[in-house]
Amino acid sequence: MRYLIIILVIFLSSCSNSTPEEDIKSLNIDYISAIDLSSLPEIESKNITFYNTNGSPEDVVSILKNNGVNTIRLRIWNHPTNDHSSFNEVKLFADKLHNLGLKVWLTVHYSDTWADPGKQIPPNQWQNLSFPVLKDSIYRYTQKIIVGIKPDIIQIGNEINTGLLLPYGDINSNKNQFIEILNTGTKAVRDLSKKTKIMMHFAGIDNSDWFFDQLKTVDYDYIGLSYYPIWHGKDLEKVKTTLSELSKKYQKEILFAETAYPFTFDWNDFTNNIIGNSEQILPQYPATLQGQQDFVSKIKELIISTENGKGICYWGGELISYNGNEATDGSPWENQALFDFKNKIVPAISSFQFKKE
Repeated sequence: MRYLIIILVIFLSSCSNSTPEEDIKSLNIDYISAIDLSSLPEIESKNITFYNTNGSPEDVVSILKNNGVNTIRLRIWNHPTNDHSSFNEVKLFADKLHNLGLKVWLTVHYSDTWADPGKQIPPNQWQNLSFPVLKDSIYRYTQKIIVGIKPDIIQIGNEINTGLLLPYGDINSNKNQFIEILNTGTKAVRDLSKKTKIMMHFAGIDNSDWFFDQLKTVDYDYIGLSYYPIWHGKDLEKVKTTLSELSKKYQKEILFAETAYPFTFDWNDFTNNIIGNSEQILPQYPATLQGQQDFVSKIKELIISTENGKGICYWGGELISYNGNEATDGSPWENQALFDFKNKIVPAISSFQFKKE
């Protein structure tokens, strides 16, 4: 009887309709299927209606959760000019997300505004501090975030290719202080939370190995990469190779921390879009709903076929033309959002499903 059971199991296994993607160990309950919704509180304040796959009105977070999203990424600024992306706004949003059973991934800019490879400006209240006082401010601020918001994932800085809190933490001219800043932030997390995962976030593919080679003395869990074809190249084989090499060399779980793709070149307001022609995208993935879906599926495939591949995050999923069709100060990302020009969720959302083992 035992042999019959074994034969039956082998037979059923050979008849399985599962795809290679479904068999990859990454596709389990720990796989991170994320979307950045940092601007959603501002957009929701304008009473805009969003629609699910059936065309029925539904809350944005519910739409995403019902389609496989398990993590929401949010930016946080120290003291922004308005309340958006402030500690208070992010805390309220994070509490809502946690209550819905979603994970919260925070990207801490350590700035009052956008921080990226071209701009890493210290908060106004931290300007001209001595380095020891700056480190104390970083430690206390980071601990405030851990205690108040309880993120599941936290980035120490956003796209820190050139460093953060410049000129204090310039990776090229002051590497030692750069490392000290990172270690201060990570210590603040570890001292209070054993569960929060720490990410180091690099924008792009080129020079990523050099960058992570500088972090050998830093305590972190995840490698995060941004990948946008317009800025980071169109060679997907190079992207695949880079993911594999980074994962193996540093033995860290690895994610796409940011990516996005257009579903059209058309406009829905009078604000210039960042992407508007075929030279800016991959030729095999046209700017159509199907092209966008195929691109996201490919990005997911690259991650889950990588040893230690952990997940993906789509940036700007909510950035529709939120100031109206006549706005010149609207969304430059409307054609890369995950909602079409009628505010209906796009087919690419299907790529955020994941399989529980």
